[in-house]
Amino acid sequence: MFVFKFGGASVKSAGAVRNIVEILGRYPDDRIVVVVSAMGKTTNALERVVDHYSAGNRDGVEKEMDQLKAYHFKILDGLFSDKDHPAFLEVEGLFGELSGRLSREPTLNYDYDYDQIICYGELISTRLIGHYLNQSGVMTRWMDIRRSLKTDNSWREARVDWELSTRLVREHFTFSDGERILITQGFIASTINDQSTSLGREGSDYTAALLAFMLNAESVTIWKDVPGVLNADPKYFDDTVLLEKLSYLDAIELAYFGTSVIHPKTIKPLQNKNINLYVKSFVDPDAPGTLIGNIGYEKLTPSFIFKMDQVLIRTSPRDFSFISEDNLEEIFGILHAHGMRINLMQNSAVSFLMIVNNDRRKLRLVVDALEENYRVAYQTGLELVTIRYFDQSTIDRVMINKELILEQRGVQNIQLLVRDLG
Repeated sequence: MFVFKFGGASVKSAGAVRNIVEILGRYPDDRIVVVVSAMGKTTNALERVVDHYSAGNRDGVEKEMDQLKAYHFKILDGLFSDKDHPAFLEVEGLFGELSGRLSREPTLNYDYDYDQIICYGELISTRLIGHYLNQSGVMTRWMDIRRSLKTDNSWREARVDWELSTRLVREHFTFSDGERILITQGFIASTINDQSTSLGREGSDYTAALLAFMLNAESVTIWKDVPGVLNADPKYFDDTVLLEKLSYLDAIELAYFGTSVIHPKTIKPLQNKNINLYVKSFVDPDAPGTLIGNIGYEKLTPSFIFKMDQVLIRTSPRDFSFISEDNLEEIFGILHAHGMRINLMQNSAVSFLMIVNNDRRKLRLVVDALEENYRVAYQTGLELVTIRYFDQSTIDRVMINKELILEQRGVQNIQLLVRDLG
């Protein structure tokens, strides 16, 4: 049994959905659990819906919802010639549920509201695609992952209950006679009280890894719009190189530092059971892609990871005392309370520096909380560049027309916080 994951780009249009049928047709004798993300940029659109909803902007909510519904029905029209097909009614019903949710007043917990709304992206995409697979002769059963994958109520970054989820997944994800495809949602789960949760942005990879671990799958394949794992993002770097093989260690390092191809939590469940992960192109399924597994080699091609729109926050005690363990405990507690992750940190005797993503809502809350006991200053508009297997030539390559703000280096990795000199 295999696990396949299709991301938003691989299901962004009617043509892309047809391509899934072609890919699954290459495995006619295999049973496959298919994990699917929301279509195209649907999650981004739903995040805007959440923002408008929380702000009480009904016009903004309606505008975004109208555009989302039109987008999905355009895909439906491209896939089903029979406008009475049940797929239309089911998608219409899900949009109706979402509209009903949005008709209520928001709670005082933004992250809770986020998870109750954002889940509809995956629910709609999998219903739509499941119907198309069955129409195309691929025997498919739709599964609501929220029945099986159980978490705590850490909204937007839910932690999985491994024991309960494993039992439920093994109970529910079984193949009946004639079935070879089970289709389900990535990124989302639920509490034991059936309140929807999410596993962190881009968490569909993690869902695939969890299911592979719990079901003892032979392998996981992530189907992307790139040839595999590249040594840099083509948006920021010319002459990228395909990394044909990666060890679990290198993959988890690259994912942790921010490579966009793999979710950081994906590798651990696979490594624990020695399950291979393939990253392949849905545009060119015959291409080899990247194999991630228990692989050894002396050194890898240097890899570059760019995090844009970074913020440097500098905190120091108001009385000019040393930064102590108590200070760090308080600072980390504030960051944890507001769900803000540190990408890089350094400290001196009297200050603590941290680099974070520029999430404007969270940033304001964190700075306000820190300013109760500390002097706080911050800089925006920065870039964080990480190079794994660096040398001086790779450093020189990324420092063209850049001002160095901060550097941190280890044996294999170097991180450079820079400002573009424009």
